[in-house]
Amino acid sequence: MNKKDYYEVLGVSKNATDEEIKRAFRVLAKKYHPDVNKEPGAAEKFKEIGEAYQVLSDKNKRAQYDQYGHAAFDGAQGGAGFDMGDINLDDILSNLFGGGFGGFSSFSGFGGNSRTRKSARRGEDLLMHIKISFEEAVKGCKKDIRLTVTENCDECNGKGGFGEKKCSTCDGLGVIREEQRTLFGIMQTQKTCPNCNGSGKTYKEICSECRGEGRVKKNKTLTVTVPAGIDTGNQLRLSGKGGAGINGGPNGDIYLEFEVEPDKYFERQDDDIYLEVPVTITEAVLGCKKEIPTLNGNGYIEIKPGTQNYTKLKLRGKGIKGVNSKSYGDMYVVINIIMPTKLTKKQKDLFKELAETDLETEPEFRDFQKALR
Repeated sequence: MNKKDYYEVLGVSKNATDEEIKRAFRVLAKKYHPDVNKEPGAAEKFKEIGEAYQVLSDKNKRAQYDQYGHAAFDGAQGGAGFDMGDINLDDILSNLFGGGFGGFSSFSGFGGNSRTRKSARRGEDLLMHIKISFEEAVKGCKKDIRLTVTENCDECNGKGGFGEKKCSTCDGLGVIREEQRTLFGIMQTQKTCPNCNGSGKTYKEICSECRGEGRVKKNKTLTVTVPAGIDTGNQLRLSGKGGAGINGGPNGDIYLEFEVEPDKYFERQDDDIYLEVPVTITEAVLGCKKEIPTLNGNGYIEIKPGTQNYTKLKLRGKGIKGVNSKSYGDMYVVINIIMPTKLTKKQKDLFKELAETDLETEPEFRDFQKALR
């Protein structure tokens, strides 16, 4: 089943600001919240707008979606698929409405129970900027990246303590439920239990290694395979390599954003490359075969007699492989005729002799002479 465009779901343009996206979600959340809207399909619509907001309100996920669409979250870009379990609309609505909405996880169609939804939280995403050479980008490479990431504490297995027992404040639910009067009437709300932070558990002894957090920061080195054809601004998602989840929640992701260093000779435009080739006057006038560098070793081009300055020659398929395709761009050779600045006496004599012959036979010369009359 094809998903709707997230921007279309929220009714905003692709250039919408964060505030416009938040405002649109707030309006739709009020309209389709299952506590308010009892029409058939309202719950599914509510879930749909929640999914759209969860992606578009996150800078990294929005960038991935803008570049790859829904494929960014179905594993097509080398990561795990998008999971509604990542979404906690209780938290989103609480932030937007100040606790005026709640009880989300008790509605049919959203899966799970209130304890699971409140206790399990996804780990944080990380964004890293990686600089690579032009050759590494063209051919692909492996890079070792060093980073500091939050992982589950080995001492307490990520629990935060020892001697687990049910939280007496929330009776193990992880949330405290209340009834609140709003402009829509009386609604049931639920808030994270302040005693157990939503886990539903407390401990007789707090872990000294992680100080009860269940997570610790560690320095790691990851070996990343950079695909051939990567370009400046492209991102690569390492699914599940980010911060450790809380209370059994999934790990976050790492996003690598690339910056490709410029090459001394080749200039890149998307998957095409441009090479400026210097030639002498005689080579341009008489024509020749010229040896040039390419991305796959040296090759030859034919310069025809009378070639003009800045003539562009196209070598089909000699460019860069598309990062998400099997096709290659093209290579363009730009002729740059170099005028000599120092001449020997013999060379000067030859040019003087050449000047005595009639070289002004091209149409451009005749047109210019007419302009002088």
